[in-house]
Amino acid sequence: MQITIASGKGGTGKTTIATSLFLSHENIQLLDADVDEPNCSLFLSISVKEVGEAQILVPEIDYTKCTHCGICSENCEFHSLINLPGQILVFEKICHGCGVCSYLCPEKAISEKPRTIGKIFAGTDKELIFHYGELIVGEELSTPVIAKLKNFIHQEKGLIIIDSPPGSACSMVEAVINSDYVIIVAEPTPFGLSDMQIVVETLRRIKMEFGVIINKDGIGNDELETFCTEEEIPILMKVPFDIEIAQKYSEGKTLAVSSPYWKKKFIELIKKIKGEINND
Repeated sequence: MQITIASGKGGTGKTTIATSLFLSHENIQLLDADVDEPNCSLFLSISVKEVGEAQILVPEIDYTKCTHCGICSENCEFHSLINLPGQILVFEKICHGCGVCSYLCPEKAISEKPRTIGKIFAGTDKELIFHYGELIVGEELSTPVIAKLKNFIHQEKGLIIIDSPPGSACSMVEAVINSDYVIIVAEPTPFGLSDMQIVVETLRRIKMEFGVIINKDGIGNDELETFCTEEEIPILMKVPFDIEIAQKYSEGKTLAVSSPYWKKKFIELIKKIKGEINND
């Protein structure tokens, strides 16, 4: 079973939930797909090494063939090509590697070369497998790095956990797609509810099954819980706003490590999710 942990905004506790699930089970794999700032490794005693690179294909112009017709720049949706007298400017950092320019070039003057934008790291500890992707500083396209990271999924593992980027943009969609279930981690504040509603709408549009974990329960009001009830969204768990949990977190100890009670809760959580999937 593949479960992705999502959130409407940063700081809701996504990493806490992802690492707690990971450390509560055996025969499991965790992928940290929050490639702009991967931090699951801070809570894991697993040594990692680089195992791959994420690349996109960017255009390369052959000026012996180019007639400066302008078809490539006119059809580049991302404006990464500019046709100038005697030169085609290529802005590689905003190129999405879609290949339209090379496909449409009537003179076949455009080829494609690979450009590295991210790296993949991996480590193991007995039956625990951990991977994370990291976007190279200065790069902007996180989605190809997430796609490359997901190529390292071990399908033979009984449970696969993916820590998604926050929000509801393309990177989040890339992380959750093909998952069996999505856990939305939300905090009961006005911002938390507003951002969660956008994620809910996104997941419904791409027809994903999901439920909610309310983190820092007690910090705000009951509007988020009321919304879930009205929208018939399962509330899978509540994690209280608790000073002891915060102290353990600041020491780099996730819930499942700091408390046998919470480890049991995360084991039960997977059983609950399996029940949700089977009911549907």
